[in-house]
Amino acid sequence: MSNGDLNWIANFIWGIADDVLRDLYVRGKYRDVILPMTVLRRLDAVLEPTKQAVLDMKVSLDKAKIVHQDQALRQAAGQAFYNTSKFTLKDLKARSSQQQLRADFEAYLDGFSPNVQDILEKFEFRNQIPRLSKADALGTLINKFLSPDINLSPNPVKNNDGSMKHPGLDNHAMGTVFEELVRRFNEENNEEAGEHWTPRDAVKLMARLIFLPIADQIQSGTYLLYDGACGTGGMLTVAEETLQQLAAEHRKKVATHLYGQEINAETYAIAKADLLLKGEGDAADNIVGGPEYSTLANDAFRSREFDFMLSNPPYGKSWKSDLERLGGKEGIKDPRFMIQHAGEAEYSLITRSSDGQMLFLANMLSKMKHKTKLGSRIAEVHNGSSLFTGDAGQGESNIRRWIIENDWLEAIVALPLNMFYNTGIATYIWVLTNRKPAHRQGKVQLIDATQWFKPLRKNLGKKNCELSDEDIRRICDTFIDFKESEQSKIFPNEAFGYWKVTVERPLRLRVDLDPKSLSAFRAACVDEDEEPLANVVERVAASLGPGPHLSFNTFMEAVEADANEHGVKLTAARKKLLKDRLAKRDEKAAEIIGKTYKPGKVKPDPLRGLFEATVDGKPCVVEYEPDTELRDTEQIPLLEEGGIAAFIRREVLPHVPDAWYVPESVKTGYEISFTRYFYKPQPLRSLEAIRADILALEKETEGLLGEIIGGSGR
Repeated sequence: MSNGDLNWIANFIWGIADDVLRDLYVRGKYRDVILPMTVLRRLDAVLEPTKQAVLDMKVSLDKAKIVHQDQALRQAAGQAFYNTSKFTLKDLKARSSQQQLRADFEAYLDGFSPNVQDILEKFEFRNQIPRLSKADALGTLINKFLSPDINLSPNPVKNNDGSMKHPGLDNHAMGTVFEELVRRFNEENNEEAGEHWTPRDAVKLMARLIFLPIADQIQSGTYLLYDGACGTGGMLTVAEETLQQLAAEHRKKVATHLYGQEINAETYAIAKADLLLKGEGDAADNIVGGPEYSTLANDAFRSREFDFMLSNPPYGKSWKSDLERLGGKEGIKDPRFMIQHAGEAEYSLITRSSDGQMLFLANMLSKMKHKTKLGSRIAEVHNGSSLFTGDAGQGESNIRRWIIENDWLEAIVALPLNMFYNTGIATYIWVLTNRKPAHRQGKVQLIDATQWFKPLRKNLGKKNCELSDEDIRRICDTFIDFKESEQSKIFPNEAFGYWKVTVERPLRLRVDLDPKSLSAFRAACVDEDEEPLANVVERVAASLGPGPHLSFNTFMEAVEADANEHGVKLTAARKKLLKDRLAKRDEKAAEIIGKTYKPGKVKPDPLRGLFEATVDGKPCVVEYEPDTELRDTEQIPLLEEGGIAAFIRREVLPHVPDAWYVPESVKTGYEISFTRYFYKPQPLRSLEAIRADILALEKETEGLLGEIIGGSGR
């Protein structure tokens, strides 16, 4: 059947909505009736030849008191679904009473197999029946779908003379018609479309990016495909078609099994219905969904591994409720998100609760095959935040680090702006595999495809462009060629990594013991009920003098001696009070010594905060107390020549010679900046061009001021 014929059928069904539902539903709600009715009419037509066999089998099973009847009834129907009611839609066509029609139609729906019941429940189709019946529209709707002008049956319809009136509609053609209806409804409701439906051009590109590189390695056999946010199932079906086509071109026979999970009830129903309509009953059983089936909180395929995975997860969407169901940030133990990596037994991939998109990628990575020749290949759509959000040690950065250090990331493709229906933001396709070819190992390719697109003649929501077949071919050729160009950059894995290092400077405090300072300190001690400490300080002041004293260590030694002599215990709280209320920061003051070590026990290393000093006349190695107000961090590239030490010497010490870094603070992070790698500065305008513009403006405004002033006197 030609595409023109299929479009005619889709147009006919589309017209039913206008004919029957126009005054009954707002346009955006037509889908609530038309999509499930299309499914019902197709299933009804497919089941007609075996209707009596199913009824007979039902009687036999009931008579034998067999409880589990599903498989037997499927066999009797010759399909992955069945209907045990005594009605077909044609039987209902003759009902003159709306009340009787409603009762019989509900009985007809109740007769369907559990998988179809699931679809009807998720469509919430039964909720539409009272409204349709009350408006006397249910019978009209059924009659329209049974019109002799259209054939939704797999069997051909002939004229009285035996000539062909309507060819049969095979499963693939029916699936195409249904997908076309879904596409039109999504475009009608374009404000919602992007949540559940990825544009077909983007899906075609994703499928080619995962299959083309290994097309000549595909062997005859069975392959499993998975989408953890499958929406209406379009990615899975396009990927399946692409794999089948490439396999056929290489004279291979492959069987495919589709698996998907979707939280939105209606789109899950569409995905499952589409597969049933295409005759893929087993695949339909492998689509799981509804509000209770969040992929993050309730993984439906925990023990499965897949050959190929594609997804467009929700981005910028909170997953806080899923996080709570998983035990909260501190209690989560899910092995998809708490893993072992880089020597850490509990390496956390948990992202911010405000955006869970990267966790969908972690979920797919947990399902890779590691013992097969091809391993697994993945393509997933993300927005720009997945490239750089999350500091070193945080979930998003940890996921990027885990991926890149395992050498799974092949490429990231920047897509044109305004390609999706409900957003104009930048989007990217991540391409991953655990079987990189030798020439890609240790490297990542970035492709800037933002300028490769074809404008749409009419905007669909915010979507104003699409990828033509030529654009898709160009992107795939760039990916497979793996060469440097203006749009293709290739980097070693380490180019995206960095060390986040804490840089410290010593705390330098001076102490003033003049009458004004002592009075203020006593007042603070009264407030804190610490008068004994004030007495100690006043005695020390009498001994040392008013100051200023530039060695806080010397001052504290005098305080400790006096406190011991007078039985005053120097608690941590009292020491803090001395620092907070009596001491003041001063760059000219001496460093405050924290720990001391004997020479030889610890080697001095000023870069790491271990300095040579003399204490009580003896040489030793000391650690200075850091000033938290001067604490800073540096982001140092992993490819920095000489590493952290060389960077500190070159970039930090010339400005603050007393600085050091804390080795224990070092964290490794990863981020990817397309802007940095593909930035093209705009050339500055010449002075001549600027001067010409100024002269032109002066000429345009010549005499304008005079007119304004002259006009004000009128």
